Amino acid sequence: MLSKPMLTIHEVAALLKVKESTVRSWVRDGSLRAVKFGRDWRVAHKDLEAFVESHANRSETPDEIRGGGKS
Repeated sequence: MLSKPMLTIHEVAALLKVKESTVRSWVRDGSLRAVKFGRDWRVAHKDLEAFVESHANRSETPDEIRGGGKS
């Protein structure tokens, strides 16, 4: 069973502050993993986190992972 409900394209776009068409493009080109239910796409939280991490300009440091990042 899913631990968190999956996100809609609209919700992903709102979280990332981009247009829905941008999110659909990422899904279409395969860079953002999504699951199709009927006519609608859903994105798992873990897949969105992986997508964002893969587009970061650098990896998190061990301090940032533990919550003690730079201020």
